Amino acid sequence: MSDIFEQPDDAATPLREEERRALKLAHIANREQLNAAEQENIARGQEWALGRRRDWLTERNIRSLRRHMFGDVWRWAGRLRTHEVNIGLDHWQIPAELRVLVDNAKTWIETEAYPPDKIAVCFHHRLTQIHSFANGNGRHARLIADLLVMHNREFLCYIWWV
Repeated sequence: MSDIFEQPDDAATPLREEERRALKLAHIANREQLNAAEQENIARGQEWALGRRRDWLTERNIRSLRRHMFGDVWRWAGRLRTHEVNIGLDHWQIPAELRVLVDNAKTWIETEAYPPDKIAVCFHHRLTQIHSFANGNGRHARLIADLLVMHNREFLCYIWWV
């Protein structure tokens, strides 16, 4: 696939023209280079996230993680989607549904309603259903689910020892 914006067959959401123009890296000429640049940025975002102890269950931190994962490549990184796509909720539902998801996950953790792994899976599933961002929702949801498992285990171990 040589065209930088040609969508692979398994791409969930094609980029709109205005999103394509928001590419920060002028040297990118094909999809392989774009994928490599995004992967490098995601690795830096992961390193940033793992180097911080945060409450990942806030809308602000969810967007901040997103910005660190894609912000070197795309100008729209970290901004919630403002248009309709072929999957996900209507864009106007995103802020409210994201808030509900965060509140639900906090309740699941505090009440130990589910094991940490199940909380992460449920969070990941709903976050990808909401489809908060223009692109890269699956990659973002996988990383935040991993962070939740790590944070959750520490939280539950702390409660058990207190």
